[in-house]
Amino acid sequence: MLKHGYLTLESGEVFEGVLIGAEKDSFGEVVFNTSMTGYQEIITDPSYAGQIITFCYPIIGSYGINALDDESITPALAGVIIGDLCETPSHYQSISKFSEKLKQARVPGIAGVDTRRLVKTIRSRGTVKGYLSNTKNLNYSTTEIPSFWVEKVSTKKTQFFNNRGPHVVLIDFGYKKSILNALLTENCSVTLVPYNTSFEKIKALNPDGVLLSNGPGDPMELKKWFPEIKKISQHYPTLGICLGHQLIALAYGAKTEKLSYGHRGGNHPVKEIITGKVKITAQNHGYVVVDESIDTNVFAVTYRNVNDKSIEGLKHQIYPIQTVQFHPEAHPGPSDTEYILTDFVSQIASVGETVYAVK
Repeated sequence: MLKHGYLTLESGEVFEGVLIGAEKDSFGEVVFNTSMTGYQEIITDPSYAGQIITFCYPIIGSYGINALDDESITPALAGVIIGDLCETPSHYQSISKFSEKLKQARVPGIAGVDTRRLVKTIRSRGTVKGYLSNTKNLNYSTTEIPSFWVEKVSTKKTQFFNNRGPHVVLIDFGYKKSILNALLTENCSVTLVPYNTSFEKIKALNPDGVLLSNGPGDPMELKKWFPEIKKISQHYPTLGICLGHQLIALAYGAKTEKLSYGHRGGNHPVKEIITGKVKITAQNHGYVVVDESIDTNVFAVTYRNVNDKSIEGLKHQIYPIQTVQFHPEAHPGPSDTEYILTDFVSQIASVGETVYAVK
């Protein structure tokens, strides 16, 4: 029998529903995702570590859960909020229900919530913290949310995935499986390393290129590693995705700031500056690179968000360094920008290992 539950926001609003998933209280930053599909990939994306996700799409669970689309082994999110829950999924690949997946992953959730009203609240107030429980809890708002989630979701050991192509070191700040799969599809040999791997250790791996992955939290939590990131990117062709994009910008002296309610979904329009073409992209981030902090003698802006004009991509003026704030591998989302990964692999395949003079 379903139990009555409550989502209490730090701003005082209370949203009622029925509890699903794991039977435990949860506290975290309440965010929303506008994707129409891909709920399995979203709840297993490490970038949501410590956050409670609100799904804008009204019905969740209609095609169930399959054995292929998890983006990580263990979900790191704090909770899930949905409107209508479908407990009778219909899809030939379905092996379990959405609610069963949450329970198995020890993730609490609440269904039957007026998600339209909740999203309007977040949009008007900015991202807020919330408490998910079977009781109204109006006295929790002084609770601090842990901020350094990267350490919790990054791999603890170096892992090797061998194909016969160019060798890419994937620095794991909370990588999605789809990024690894995209590199393997391009016949790359991939070495997955922890977020705090030094330049010297990466140099010993003899890569042809380096990819900085997506991940959760405030990029400034990784400030002590900026010098290492700068050295790595000055020695090897480098691609930064999402958090990786922000870290590269910060390593070269730029600044980041938090958005009021983030970009999360599979329908974000991004304009490619050089061509004027607009791509529809998958995004999941709460921080952006500050426009005025970019030194145009160091980086050129390659992409901008059509809606709020924020920076979505950078290219170094000298070194072969590219960054994108969105997810070219998508999953879930459109494949408009998958060429970014293909071009990166083509570049390192033709160049091989290249060492540059460090300034």
